[in-house]
Amino acid sequence: MTDWSQLHHAYGTAEDIPRLLDAVSPAANDSGWTALWSRLCHQGTVYSASHAALPILRDMARQWSPADRQMPLVLAGAIAASTDQPYGEQDPHVAYSSEISDLAQLADEALRDPTLGDDPGTYVYLLAALISFEGVEIWGEQLDGLNDDEYEVPCPSCSTENFIAFGEYGCFSTTDIMYMNETAAKKVPLQPADASALEGLAQRLHSRALADGQTDVAHKLTYVFGKAQCAECDEVFSVAEAITTLWDA
Repeated sequence: MTDWSQLHHAYGTAEDIPRLLDAVSPAANDSGWTALWSRLCHQGTVYSASHAALPILRDMARQWSPADRQMPLVLAGAIAASTDQPYGEQDPHVAYSSEISDLAQLADEALRDPTLGDDPGTYVYLLAALISFEGVEIWGEQLDGLNDDEYEVPCPSCSTENFIAFGEYGCFSTTDIMYMNETAAKKVPLQPADASALEGLAQRLHSRALADGQTDVAHKLTYVFGKAQCAECDEVFSVAEAITTLWDA
């Protein structure tokens, strides 16, 4: 049995975690989730109590329907993906391998929920959770850039920060942080990947999104796994490689 008094979260002893977990509901707007996130995955940092919560989050997701289990899965996914462990290194995929395997299956089921067709944002979070449980590095934490409609990455040639935009303002690279306003800043069209030529993780994510009816997510993925031209020096580079290089540093 877990002795929560011997574990810690972002604000101190973790004795309050069982109570918070017991009281929380499936509703995304339940304030209990905010309390749990701030304690167990504070700005991406995890603590001794974070991994200890994985079995309970697994049980919670297992008890709730695929449409209701989104919150425990997304929190568990963020915990599993985090490499920011200043209070002791632990690989949850080893220490909690059974729970992680179960969570992956539960996330797979949740992604197939037809009601997610109206909520691509939650779909992306669940997809990120799934690949986190599968041990995919970097993208478990960074896939949510799809929901922001942009990534900010340095040009691999000149190091100038480029905003890679692929949303309502268009699909382009620019160095202008205020690109969403009407400015005269240089905007260079992105070069999306040919969906039929995608390989590896890119192909799997794209195919999965299409199979789940998330055509907008699949379309955005072609830009994330395509190429961009630096708006400063005109160097053409892989967007995905720039993202992984940035976050693998």
